Formats: sequence, C-alpha cells, structure tokens
Amino acid sequence: MTDRITRLNPTSLPNTSAIGYAQISIAQPGRMAFVSGQVAGAEAVAEGFEAQVADVMRRAGAALVALDATPEDIVLARIYVVDLDEVRLGICVAQFNAFCNAATPSLTGVGVAALAGSGLLVELELQVLLRD
Repeated sequence: MTDRITRLNPTSLPNTSAIGYAQISIAQPGRMAFVSGQVAGAEAVAEGFEAQVADVMRRAGAALVALDATPEDIVLARIYVVDLDEVRLGICVAQFNAFCNAATPSLTGVGVAALAGSGLLVELELQVLLRD
C-alpha cells in the first residue's frame, strides 16, 4: 500500500471494507477522488426505479459531503441502468441534473443486464476533483 492513495468508508455510507473495497479512493497527484458505485438501499429497491434513482443520488451527495466537495467538483459520472430505455434514461438524467444543481460534469450512461445485488436497477459512480 502506498501513501499516494487514501481509502475512505465514511460513516454516512455503508462500510464496505469487510467485503474488499472502499467507498472512496483519493489518489495523488492531482487530488482526484473515485467514488464507488452507489446503489439504492432495500427500502428504495422495494419502491421501484424512481425511488432507487433518488436514493442513489442521496448516497452520491453523502459521498460529496464526506469529500468536502460539491457537484461542481464532479469530473465524470457513470450511471449504470438495468434494461436502459428512453424512460429510464429520462428519469436518471432529470434526477442527476437536479442533483447537480446547474453543474455540468461529464456523464456516461451504460445499459447493463444486471447489477451486483438482487433487485438493483441503477448505480452511480463518480470521479471528483478535490480542492486544495
């Protein structure tokens, strides 16, 4: 392990260290943070797609708070969507735009067959430029 990479599992996000990955990695030089894909919690999964997207955005916001960052600091976001179609894409983009509050980071949408957990329909990962 090098001191050029700092791994974080802030208390505002699920602690994933026991299963082998960090929620956030901060790499030097350039102070970039790579936020692991955020997925919805069990309650949002039960409520459906729109609830999952909203929960994912909430969790992404918690990651930004842990980094002392804002949506303006997001360099790149990737949204993975099960059975991606125009309706689901529209829901994701609308909620992502509201989350970003006029910031315009690069965004990639990826249609996938499945995500890592049963019932999960959307996942969001972020690359964030940290402030000095």
